[in-house]
Amino acid sequence: MKILYHIGHYALFLKKSFEKPERRSVYWKLFIDEIVKLGIGSIGIIIIISGFMGMVITIQTASQIDGNFIPDYLVGWTTRQSVILEFSTTMLALILAGKIGSNVASEIGTMRVTEQIDALEIMGINSAGYLVIPKIYAFMIIMPFLVVISMFTGIYFGYLICELTGIISPSQYLFGLQYDFRPFDVSYAFIKSIVFAFVISSVSSYHGYFVGGGALEVGKASTRAVVYSSIVVLVMNYLITQMLLI
Repeated sequence: MKILYHIGHYALFLKKSFEKPERRSVYWKLFIDEIVKLGIGSIGIIIIISGFMGMVITIQTASQIDGNFIPDYLVGWTTRQSVILEFSTTMLALILAGKIGSNVASEIGTMRVTEQIDALEIMGINSAGYLVIPKIYAFMIIMPFLVVISMFTGIYFGYLICELTGIISPSQYLFGLQYDFRPFDVSYAFIKSIVFAFVISSVSSYHGYFVGGGALEVGKASTRAVVYSSIVVLVMNYLITQMLLI
């Protein structure tokens, strides 16, 4: 029954958050700040992880090809499909759930325990909307761009490892990248990224907003935010895949 309580409480929290804002100009400034903090601040770790994953996928796929029955260009095809369909969306979302989710929960949780949220409420400001909506919109808008960066980096580093090690011909890798390409795969990745961005930002905000106690509780809320965001991301990944690819 506790899970039903949290689902209902989360729904009411979202309803309160999406109420009409008092001053849109203030929200616009917060929105821009959140894009820089949540999006631009994550580019470095995304490039590093995506680059190494692209190389690993390429090397592992090439190592499994033995004999003349499996063409080398399937290495490029496998890397492309793995990066676009799963790594640059689901795996990236799980990584960002740890980085961004804990940051959002701890930020809002700290404001709760230091009574800053209570002060906003006393001034007649919808604290849920003021603190949460800029984060949700900013992350939903910037997430597809982060996915594009991840896709490009992973695929490019896969090509780079072919150039440096000669595990397969770079021309075969490039042919595999273009072989049987379906533009809908990219659209599917973008749809997932937007949904995942909403899940991570809203679930993390929920856990931070309702913190009770002191600094220790803020830490626990950050942990719960990461855990529950990751679980919901995996569930939504299954549902979206079931609806769009089958």
